Amino acid sequence: MPKTSPVTRRAKNAVAIARSATPTPAAGIADDVARTARRRGRATAVATAAAAKWADAAAGETQHMLRRWQDVVPHDRLAHLVKHAIRALDRALQLRLAEHEVAIGHWVFLRALWEGDGLTQRQLSREAGVMEPTTFAALKAMEARGYVVRRQLADNRRNVHVFLTAKGRAMEQVLVPLALECNVIAVRGVPAGDVTTTRRTLLAMLRNLAQDEIVSVRSDRRIASTRERGRLAVALRPATGTAKAQVTKQPGSAR
Repeated sequence: MPKTSPVTRRAKNAVAIARSATPTPAAGIADDVARTARRRGRATAVATAAAAKWADAAAGETQHMLRRWQDVVPHDRLAHLVKHAIRALDRALQLRLAEHEVAIGHWVFLRALWEGDGLTQRQLSREAGVMEPTTFAALKAMEARGYVVRRQLADNRRNVHVFLTAKGRAMEQVLVPLALECNVIAVRGVPAGDVTTTRRTLLAMLRNLAQDEIVSVRSDRRIASTRERGRLAVALRPATGTAKAQVTKQPGSAR
């Protein structure tokens, strides 16, 4: 097998980053750049720069969020600030995972399995905070890539358990340092005392909201299921032209 030149590797990495962080058509353009270079049998510095350009454009979203807080709404609600901080952390990790051809959507499941191998699909959904259909689709893709295997246990055939493969387990040593790096970068220049205070504040917020959720459930306040939301959407859908016509033809109509 021919050796891959450093330029070729840089081009492939840049394209992977662009594809992961940038929606089409930018991702498609990055792919075109790489395909052209491969067809000609070379990955030039121009190809690398072009792919990196789209990666830089994608990374500009975090800059946009920062400018919004600095110049537009510096005193907006804390929930929005936390949400944007999480998005920025996710994007930082996404750019690093792309170099290893790992999707950000797979990261949450890998992390849960590294902490507790053999969870059921339902347990994984809860750990990742996503719906079960999303978990099913992600696990199917992860199984195809050799990260996990799904199987039923002899004493309980109803549940499907998910287990890491040797490849999936080995990825922990590669990917976890990337997440640690993102955390270090995020608090760069922040005094250790402030970081401790931030953690204490966020934990207090979590406790308060957990208590509020208990109160809400006891008072019959809850989040509608996907099926219930679907039924509500159908019920609220405007009447079709045919239905309207039938109404206007009824005897005694105001028209």
